[in-house]
Amino acid sequence: MTGNLHMNIRILTFNIHKGVGWGRTSTLNKIHTHIQELHSDIIFLQEIRGSQFEAISSDIWPHLSYGKNAVYLTGHHGNAILSKFPILMSDNIDLTMRRYERRGLLHSIIRLEQSNLPLHLLCVHLGLSIRDQLKQLKKIVTYIQATISDQDPLVLGGDFNDWTGSATKPLVKELGLQEAFLDSHQAYARTFPAWAPLLKLDRIYFRGFQVSKAHRLVQHPWRPLSDHIALEVYLTLKNNDE
Repeated sequence: MTGNLHMNIRILTFNIHKGVGWGRTSTLNKIHTHIQELHSDIIFLQEIRGSQFEAISSDIWPHLSYGKNAVYLTGHHGNAILSKFPILMSDNIDLTMRRYERRGLLHSIIRLEQSNLPLHLLCVHLGLSIRDQLKQLKKIVTYIQATISDQDPLVLGGDFNDWTGSATKPLVKELGLQEAFLDSHQAYARTFPAWAPLLKLDRIYFRGFQVSKAHRLVQHPWRPLSDHIALEVYLTLKNNDE
């Protein structure tokens, strides 16, 4: 994209581990409190129970979508997107490769103020094996190519479980996406386990933006809230009309 830079947007992604933190303690109320303190514009959540996502939402993010992945006797969990901007549509794409490991891609569309283009938001949780990840990413690439215009900005964030850094290469090669931490820090963010983060599992990919800031929420009180570290990035949208 070319043109002037004119709009900033803050994106948070967080695998909340069903609201369970260190020592198997419930952290949902604390997650709700500290997310509200951030005032991010868009929030991607993974491993959130169906009964939890409305509790985490608030007047700050009146618009939300939820994609159910795993269903069990006591309920279900999946991905959620919270937005300050109206959500025009949402779709949940099943990425499951194994019956006991349900995975999905939640796709929502919003329209930002001062922009004539839709912004595509994609929240994902991939499987644990590299073989499954490669299949899931192929499905994601095919889906994006078929449903999203090359001219439209997008943000794809979540828990990719790609600890080797190799499975996600098609996102760059075939879709031309950039990863926020790789772009700004020359390395993916270490996000797992939260108490001693070594593995680079969580990512925020984008198209049609520039990164102005990317950071891990490792300070108190964030670290004990989940087994993953939350990531927040500041993106600047390019004006494609000028």
